[in-house]
Amino acid sequence: MQRLKMKIYNLTFGECCELYIQDCKARNLRAATISHYRSSYKQIYKYFSPDMPIDELTVNKYNSYVIYLKEHLSNDVSINAYLRDLITTLHYLMDNEYMPTFKMQSIKVDKVVKETYTDAELKLLLKKPNINKCTFIEFEAWVITCLLFSTGIRQHSLIELKVKDIDFDNLILNVRVTKTRKPLLIPLNVSMINILKSFLVHRQFIDIDDWLFCNVYGKKLTKSTSYHMLYEHNHRQGVTTTGLHRYRHTFAKQWILNGGSVVTLSKLLGHSNLNTTQNYINLLVSDISKQVEQIDLLNQFADKKYIKMRGKTQ
Repeated sequence: MQRLKMKIYNLTFGECCELYIQDCKARNLRAATISHYRSSYKQIYKYFSPDMPIDELTVNKYNSYVIYLKEHLSNDVSINAYLRDLITTLHYLMDNEYMPTFKMQSIKVDKVVKETYTDAELKLLLKKPNINKCTFIEFEAWVITCLLFSTGIRQHSLIELKVKDIDFDNLILNVRVTKTRKPLLIPLNVSMINILKSFLVHRQFIDIDDWLFCNVYGKKLTKSTSYHMLYEHNHRQGVTTTGLHRYRHTFAKQWILNGGSVVTLSKLLGHSNLNTTQNYINLLVSDISKQVEQIDLLNQFADKKYIKMRGKTQ
């Protein structure tokens, strides 16, 4: 016989969302994550009033919200972003018996090939600027471009780097801030080491605890500032597309196409499992197909002489 449970469905939707925010803080989630949820709630409140009693949020209303998003948003990825945040919040509320339990799911989305920089674009973006003519910010944007492409690190990790995180003796970059909260040691090639050495001469840092990359006043970069630096750099080089995360996809693509190990790639990207890395590789099928067409192994090794079939011909 099922045990009776106390029902405490006397809170509003807004109050329940705030309970989840407090839970996020208790679990020490990053400030950026909490800010993301608050921003998402503002959009969700346009459909579900924050004053609505939580017990009125039923499976039918959830499904109605899905239809509402499909009618107002053309991007399935954006739809699922809002649904994920709502589902995560509601699961917390259901687990803690703040609301009735029902099943929820996001919509099915076709996988889209991740955009990467082309070889032609990379040649333009990685071209070293004239030291005697460029500004510090222009030079720094080029250095950041080189580091993003050669390591595939995320934007958040990039702006958290400090001068002391470069181990010049062992050619290692110590990435302290990562998505998984696990420190990541990334080997650097000699070319990148030399670029960083040159950059630090112009960086004129005072202490090894100074931020590696900074604004024109020597202060820590923000996400928006770093994006605009790269945006300006790309347009100066004649590349109209801009995306810091695009370098991560480009790095993964070039690593695989140049024969790099999937296991090593997974470690360099800081993925917790190979499945995440495999998603990157699955999106490279079109590029790999082109190489398969160019390298006809069967034609290379097979006997090109015609083989006569035994038997009578008709």
